[in-house]
Amino acid sequence: MITPLELENKKFSKQMMNGYNVDEVDDFLDDLTVDYMKNYKEVTELRAKVEELNKNLEQYKTMEDTLQNTLVVAQTTAEELKNVARKKADQIIEEAKGTAQKQSDELNTQIMLKQKEYDDLKRQFDIYRRKMESLIVSQGELLKEISKNEEEE
Repeated sequence: MITPLELENKKFSKQMMNGYNVDEVDDFLDDLTVDYMKNYKEVTELRAKVEELNKNLEQYKTMEDTLQNTLVVAQTTAEELKNVARKKADQIIEEAKGTAQKQSDELNTQIMLKQKEYDDLKRQFDIYRRKMESLIVSQGELLKEISKNEEEE
């Protein structure tokens, strides 16, 4: 595409008698015509697009007004729902606190029972360990005695 600067700086070679070369001028005019047609078509398309965008803009403005009205209604409804939800949440929290306290009490009771079971098992294990230690010691002494008897023979 020919730029305005190229148009301004275009020089034609001169023929005899200070005339321009007709072929160069014709070629240049042909190039200008092509560029001008492209520009004219582009301007026409852009004007159509601007008109279409303006129509769309009007539609969007109408939608915006509708959405703003809807938003006001939605905000009012949301506030009402939040108030109802707060009341319901407070009620649920109170019920949960009661349930949690009851479960906590039950768990504490279970913990105490398990602790008692653990203590009993620990005592039984200690008794069993002492019996095993005693058995091992007595078996060790028996083995020593058997070894001693075998050595004497």
